Amino acid sequence: MEWNRSETIAVAKDKCAHCQGEGLRHTTRKGPSNPCNCVLRGIFRACYSRFRYCVSKEKYMSKVTLENCSGKDGRRVWARKDEDYIADFCIVSKRALDEEEYRIFRFHFLLGADWRLCCRRLSMDRGSFFHAVYRIQQKLGRVFRELQPFSLFPLDAYFGGTIQKALPGSPSNLLLMPSPRERRGALRPPLRRESPERKAA
Repeated sequence: MEWNRSETIAVAKDKCAHCQGEGLRHTTRKGPSNPCNCVLRGIFRACYSRFRYCVSKEKYMSKVTLENCSGKDGRRVWARKDEDYIADFCIVSKRALDEEEYRIFRFHFLLGADWRLCCRRLSMDRGSFFHAVYRIQQKLGRVFRELQPFSLFPLDAYFGGTIQKALPGSPSNLLLMPSPRERRGALRPPLRRESPERKAA
């Protein structure tokens, strides 16, 4: 995917020394611009705060929604968005991080341990711990935005979007009707079928 300024400037840090609040870091080489680390950390913080909200809110507030699935089927499915988001957040994070990073992620973000307890448990000093936390935030922020086919960020697209099903490449049983421009003449179906005896006469 391509990162553009219109989506990075909203989560960029105003006084960032690298991007000056634009959210994109321009390189001298030709190619697409890369998002700044402040943008990736902002994306992670937004997703993490929504994760904590979904986990901590009362269960009676969770609701089942009926959503439309676009595609050739056009069916509707029942979904529990809060529980789906919690599961996606945990599974995607576990797949994207290595073993050492996931240990820090689990202690600090999932179990809620502060830096003193994490440093004592993981045998790390304070500087190494916070550098690891920043790397984890940047790594997961990029993964949450670039996840295909459905990303966790932006959050309004996850919680308010429609489920889209892609059609197969070249289905054999799909009949495509020609557009009016492709039709050369008027479509005139026969009104009645002529018998063979009348055709011969």
